[in-house]
This record gives sequence, structure tokens and C-alpha cells, in this order.
Amino acid sequence: MNAFDAVVLGIIQGLTEFLPVSSSGHLEIGKAILGDNSIPSESLMFTVILHFATALSTIVVFRKDVWEILGGLLQFRWNEETQFSIKIIVSMIPAAFVGLFFEEELESLFGGNILFVGFMLIITALLLWLADKAKFTGKPVSYTNAFVIGVSQAIAILPGISRSGATISTSVLLGNDKSRAARFSFLMVVPLILGKIAKDLLSGDLTESTTAPSLLIIGFVAAFLAGLVACTWMIALVRKSKLSYFAIYCFIVGIIAIGFGYAN
Repeated sequence: MNAFDAVVLGIIQGLTEFLPVSSSGHLEIGKAILGDNSIPSESLMFTVILHFATALSTIVVFRKDVWEILGGLLQFRWNEETQFSIKIIVSMIPAAFVGLFFEEELESLFGGNILFVGFMLIITALLLWLADKAKFTGKPVSYTNAFVIGVSQAIAILPGISRSGATISTSVLLGNDKSRAARFSFLMVVPLILGKIAKDLLSGDLTESTTAPSLLIIGFVAAFLAGLVACTWMIALVRKSKLSYFAIYCFIVGIIAIGFGYAN
């Protein structure tokens, strides 16, 4: 990997993290096209760094919401902010469980398996298409909804399954308001990514990578800046646009990825 590759992958991550098209899937496709031959653990480590950059961009864009949540929690009252925070914690349980007990199995999927990514993108397309056809009542996210959405987030750890696509689609299928679903989807991933970074730092996994620190920094900056633009744009786009457009895109890219996988 060189500086150009790091910038390209960072931009891909930043743009696709907030689009329901699977950022991890696009990263794996990008790595394959760029000829990235990193072993799975190193590939996953670079992916985590880029996800951390977009998590930071999410905090910046939703800084008002974050401050309101923190302020509400510090009041130590059963208020809206406290309830929202508990729902975020509930949504984290499935993904945290999968990450803790199936980490090695997940790492093996982040090694350029484009064929697998292609099939997962088609599943993402199906989810988006179903959500586009669903009728929603405009109700807020409940505790049960939070857990079910969390299960979708856990499944979306697989490269090719869009995290935002899976969580927003699940929320809409449950009858939740699309704007609230997008807000919840973007905020629920931040604690998980920060937790993953903390876990890797404590275990020493990040220090074992042979990837040059300068490339990690370049990728981080590119993903952060692209994430700021994409997150701001998607807040409005999710409200107005139909998910079927993204479903068509994921289906086409999935077919191309499957063809690329068979050809190689």
C-alpha cells in the first residue's frame, strides 16, 4: 500500500460509511482493485482505523446531539437523553457479543474475498428494497426496536452488508420514522468503534501491524474529511430519497463483484 492507495481507501470509507451501500464491502473491492495483499488481520486493522475516522466525523456532525445526551446523563434523571443512551447501549449488545467471541472468524473475511462481498451486497440490495416498500408509522425507536436494530448491526459486520443500510432498513421495517432511524443508526455505531479501538490498544493488536504509521494517518485524514461531507449530505438525503435507488446500486455492484471474484 502506498499514499495514493491510503487516500483512495480513506475517501471510499468516508463516503460510503453513511450511504447504505456497505463501506466495508467497498473497501474490500477497493483493496482488490488496488492490489492490496495485506493479510486479513492487517487489512482489518486498517479498516478499523478508517472506521474510527468516520466515527469522529459523526461526533463532529452530531456534536449538538452528543452534548445534549451527555448533559442529560449528568442530570442523573430518567429523561429523554438517559432513555436514548440506554437504547444505544441495548443496540450495542449483539455486535459486541459477535465481536468478542467471533473476532478471528470475522478477520478471515477481510482478506479480499470479493465473491463473498458480492453476494452480501445483493442481500443489502434486498434489504433496502424491502424497506422502501414498507409502510412506517413514524413512531420513535423503542427498547425492543433498539435490540433488533442491534442484531442487524451485528450482521452488518460482514463485509458487503451495509451497516447503515441494514440498521435504517430494519428500523423502517419496524415502523420507525426515517429521520429518527438515520439519527439512531449514525449515533449507535460510535461507542462500538471507540470500544474496538480501546480493545485493540489494550491488547496490543494495533502495534503488531506492519502498515506504515504515515499511511494510517493519511487514510484517517482522508476518511475523516470525506465523512464530514457525506454525513452532512446523507442527513438530508435519507429523508428525501428512496432507498430503492441504493438497492439498485448495491445489486449492480454486487453482480460486478461476483463477476470479478469468479474471474480471479
